[in-house]
Amino acid sequence: MLETIGYMDSPVGCLKLVQADAAISTLHFISESEYVGAAGVFSTPLLRECATQLARYFEGDLIKFDFPIAQHGTDFQQRVWAQLETIPFGKTISYYQLAVKLGDAKCIRAAGTANGRNNLAIVVPCHRVVGADGSLTGYAGGLWRKQWLLEHEAKWAHGVQTLF
Repeated sequence: MLETIGYMDSPVGCLKLVQADAAISTLHFISESEYVGAAGVFSTPLLRECATQLARYFEGDLIKFDFPIAQHGTDFQQRVWAQLETIPFGKTISYYQLAVKLGDAKCIRAAGTANGRNNLAIVVPCHRVVGADGSLTGYAGGLWRKQWLLEHEAKWAHGVQTLF
């Protein structure tokens, strides 16, 4: 499997984009100490398209990504990740609701674990899953990023309020 890596700056920190063959396989938040390379330099058309769509997302101009993605996981993980993609922009569901959508309310812990193993942050919107009481829980990128992403989406989903 041929992997190509690109980095981009964003309002939530540096992002590492990985293309494996003909799909984006990884999108991670990384620390400055992990960053190696030139942000904004993308050696493939797919990495450029991914970065362009992410920039449009951060500008409030894109609510659904349409570049090819592929991440490896068990059948159950694939089902969870597919369900995450159905959560509308600007909305959230609880881990319990996610388990129910998967067909078994008792699989709540397994669904949460699979959610946490998502390798495509933002694109497969694991940040849209919250605690039963609406609290922000469990986000590999840090709760401050989860909060920022949810507030960003809510702002654009419900209209930007301006005085004039």
